Amino acid sequence: MDAINNAIQWINDTAFANAVRDSFWVFPSIETVHVIAIVIVLGSITRLDMRLMGLTWQDRPVSEVSGEMLPWTWTSFVIAAVFGLMLWASKPFDYFGIAFFDMKMLLIMLAGINMLIFQFGVNRSVANWDHDPIPPPAVRLAGAISMAFWLCVLVCGRLIGFV
Repeated sequence: MDAINNAIQWINDTAFANAVRDSFWVFPSIETVHVIAIVIVLGSITRLDMRLMGLTWQDRPVSEVSGEMLPWTWTSFVIAAVFGLMLWASKPFDYFGIAFFDMKMLLIMLAGINMLIFQFGVNRSVANWDHDPIPPPAVRLAGAISMAFWLCVLVCGRLIGFV
């Protein structure tokens, strides 16, 4: 445990963390990029989840919607993660004391597990249901779970600022 605390303390003491904490404009600038990236993550994944649930674009194959949305999702997720880490580095000990932060991290992990289960499970048979206006129940469930997780990530992220 000391090694973890020492690593976090080292991050807290870096010149970068100090610059973010001490500057009037650096934290809000990083946060702005983080929020914009999250909006793109949520927007793109919501479009795909809505198709997986059979609620939109029923005339389009799921694979086509996925092919259009996932590059946006992954690129913006990486940007959000990098800028989120920058925000966290500015006050790492403070963030670990915020339940909404812990919940947000857990929900992102669960959303990732849901995506892996979908990709390596249900999605293997995509050729059988790709053009169906209403995909099979397991596909719709994966989309609904994904949307629920990401909505909760958004809420927890927003609530972090009020603690």
